[in-house]
Amino acid sequence: MLRTKRVAGGRDHRGGVTSWAKIEREIRRLLDDRGLTVTTLFDYYGFPDDAPGMVDRPVSDPTVQVTHIQAAMAECIGDRRFRPNLILHETEAWVFAAADALGELRDKPDLAVRLHEDCAEAGGPELVNSTRERAPSKRLLAYLPDYGKLVDGPLAICELGLTKLRAECPHLDAWLRELEG
Repeated sequence: MLRTKRVAGGRDHRGGVTSWAKIEREIRRLLDDRGLTVTTLFDYYGFPDDAPGMVDRPVSDPTVQVTHIQAAMAECIGDRRFRPNLILHETEAWVFAAADALGELRDKPDLAVRLHEDCAEAGGPELVNSTRERAPSKRLLAYLPDYGKLVDGPLAICELGLTKLRAECPHLDAWLRELEG
């Protein structure tokens, strides 16, 4: 977990990354341990605008943009032990991959159909996004107002299983293959 604010004598804050400087500081701190490999698991949606590669990212599909930003992050850090990863577009994209499991979990087969339709229209779960209002997390809440991000999503993804999740999400699979290699 990224510490975004250190408090002397108090509890550190986590989450809510607002700048690349905070991320870079934590990555470099973690890399001080010589035997450690460091990776990231940040949502591309809402990633800080001042991060390397954000300003000059190509006008292209999101996978190309994210790959460009990851390469710029790696170049900025300059340590082969750093393996940057951004999630296309946010972790809720993985819930779209687990559409059937979520539909079963919540006893809402029509929800699964709707998520499958969004995936088909976008070209896959990792590509479901179009505007801030249509991000995966916003769609899930629109389709299922009592959606529990910390319960429903993880349960559905767990039910789907890692093998099937990797098959549905090629960017996730590429990152995991890199870590395994």
